[in-house]
Amino acid sequence: MNVVYLIGVGLAVLFTLFGIVVSITLSPFGVSFNIGALINFFDISSILIVIGGTLAVVIACYPKEVKSLPKHFAIMLKANAFDPAEYIEQLTELAQIARKNGLLALEEKGNEQTNTFFKQAIMLVVDNNDPDRVRSILQNEIEQTSERHQVVIGMYDRGAGAAPAFGMIGTLIGLINMLKDLGGGDMDSLGPSMSIALITTLYGSFLAHVIFTPIATNLTARDEEEVLCRQIIMEGIMAIQSGENPKFLRERLMTFMNEKKRDGAGKGSKDDGEKK
Repeated sequence: MNVVYLIGVGLAVLFTLFGIVVSITLSPFGVSFNIGALINFFDISSILIVIGGTLAVVIACYPKEVKSLPKHFAIMLKANAFDPAEYIEQLTELAQIARKNGLLALEEKGNEQTNTFFKQAIMLVVDNNDPDRVRSILQNEIEQTSERHQVVIGMYDRGAGAAPAFGMIGTLIGLINMLKDLGGGDMDSLGPSMSIALITTLYGSFLAHVIFTPIATNLTARDEEEVLCRQIIMEGIMAIQSGENPKFLRERLMTFMNEKKRDGAGKGSKDDGEKK
């Protein structure tokens, strides 16, 4: 599970609540807690304006993608969903099998794959398709998948932009009501109107920077990880089809990873080899 995301959001909420209920004096030094202050930051009108308005805009802009919200959270919370080193080891093993028994021997391994893209790539070479055609199909699949991901990421970016906008709308509503009441001499309603004006801004900023933006950032990272793994699979399969040496294949695919991860993967493989 992506514990770092949960910790980050949890700390953001915790520090916000801490700032509301805690009062610190320096001279003399003292700390006091006022749990009742939380009620000052709860306003139904502000919730309806900011949260309701933001969700309405997101639904209006992305009606199809909204249906997959639980799936998006599952993907975001799943840590290490795409491990390049794992695919590199599998491709090296496939290269050894193909070098010894031919490409047709890969069919059994292809049927065992749970990754649909990896399975598709293996079956394309097993069926003896033209290399240019194989690369074209796999490249198109990578691009289309990434485009679909970008649409989903755009939905959360849109929410991050809409939330502060509705916070400002709520602020304007509160200020307008306050000025109307001020002109009519109704001083009792000035406080509630001003409260809506300020709380909506708070809600909008919090929703944008603590909820929507981290989700969009995490989904972007997952997209980059998946695209990298698919590129490794494509290059590996193309090399296997051309009969490349398994050792050289592994070294070439390792260049897709950053140096730190590359060294870690290399040590892991070496340790595994010694154990065997």
